Amino acid sequence: MTQRPPALSHLTSAEAAESASRGDVVLIPLGALEQHGPAMPLGTDTIRAEDICARVAARLSGGVVIAPTLPIGVSPHHLAFPGTVTLTTTTFAAVVREVVLGLHRQGWTRILAVTGHGGNNATLTTVAQDLLGSHPALRFAWTPLTAVVPDVVARAGVSKVHGHCGEAETSQMLFVAPHLVREDLAEPGTTRPDELSDLARLARSTTYPALSLRYDELSANGVLGDPTAASADLGAQIVTTATDRICDFITRWSAI
Repeated sequence: MTQRPPALSHLTSAEAAESASRGDVVLIPLGALEQHGPAMPLGTDTIRAEDICARVAARLSGGVVIAPTLPIGVSPHHLAFPGTVTLTTTTFAAVVREVVLGLHRQGWTRILAVTGHGGNNATLTTVAQDLLGSHPALRFAWTPLTAVVPDVVARAGVSKVHGHCGEAETSQMLFVAPHLVREDLAEPGTTRPDELSDLARLARSTTYPALSLRYDELSANGVLGDPTAASADLGAQIVTTATDRICDFITRWSAI
């Protein structure tokens, strides 16, 4: 992004008060510090979340402000791979809740957390539920990235097993930060159901009880899908469509 986004940390105290009084929506980028296979950086999820927030802010041209990023999330399932750092769900929930309530205390009433890491999703759901009861005047929303564009990913013809570091995620990075992708090191991970263990197939079933597994139980190299099939063009489709849908949500939300 070439346009500098409206960062809360760059505002003066008086400007922050004006933003809150205008009813600006606060975006909070949430990421992770975890393995992303042989070819992508540990901060992939953070980079994607920050990029989407900047695009949303530029597209809306006012009406939003971007809070500081939370760059470490809930990643215990990646700890078998070097470089991964995680918060517990309790700590992550507490940090998100206190940041959100701190913003609300200063007058903002609409806050949207944008997470690049799917491992944060379950905790964000519990935070949102708790805030419904404790702070009814606060409107807290959250969104993942790739999950809001399942139609775009499906049309791309991705592997039967895909997800972390696969076609969709690698494509996004090739679009937003190609200089950080080591395409020469990219290699397929688990791409077919028959490559999964019996336990992993059971855990990934959508018709059975939920079962959490470590990523080293799903893929030897930490990859689900085939990053060698990724492209910047697919990344542009995913990022642009996700930006469109998040902007549409904010526009409708702000008008209510």
